[in-house]
Amino acid sequence: MRIIFLLINIVGFYLISAETPEEKEGVKYADRCEACKILAIELDNRLAETGKSHDVLEIGYNRLDDNAPKKRKEYRKSELRLEESLEDLCERVLEYNLHKERKDSTRFAKGMSQTFQTLHGLVDKGVKVELGIPLELWDKPSAEVTQLKTQCETLLEQYEEEISTWYFEEQGTTPLIKYLCEDVVLKGKDTSCLYEVFNPEEKEKEKKKPKKEKKEL
Repeated sequence: MRIIFLLINIVGFYLISAETPEEKEGVKYADRCEACKILAIELDNRLAETGKSHDVLEIGYNRLDDNAPKKRKEYRKSELRLEESLEDLCERVLEYNLHKERKDSTRFAKGMSQTFQTLHGLVDKGVKVELGIPLELWDKPSAEVTQLKTQCETLLEQYEEEISTWYFEEQGTTPLIKYLCEDVVLKGKDTSCLYEVFNPEEKEKEKKKPKKEKKEL
């Protein structure tokens, strides 16, 4: 029993010591599910923007002696649209903020977090707030968000072929978040985060619920 106890302590020590300095400071990076979810959301948004164009592309050589008609292709179904949609896609991740008051994948969201809204409100009222970082850095991307951008870039590089297949063959039939994240990137793993949606009304209801009193034994 004593040997087992010692082994447990040793394992526990190595687990604790394996923590990075960032994790010790409360930093919790995005997991693979969260990273893929953000990638899918941003690519969907980008395709929605580029899909508004009704341009028709003319494909072929422009020679003076070539009277053959050029091939015509809708921009919305073209490889050019995919390339333009993917260009600098992960830069958009830097528009996200970390909402630490949320505990699920919706902690990564655009807009100022409730915590920082409160802190900025206090500063505007003249209250001195000490966070250990200068005020001008408050709204800079957090360590989690900058890491999320890197994770986005890695996923794009690893699954470029799958994204291309979805674009040309499955777009409009299978949602990207299912095709890429659920069926490929996270196949056989927990995919619950993909469909988590922040609902402020539900959060307010939770706050207003009366707390259950502990029964005395």
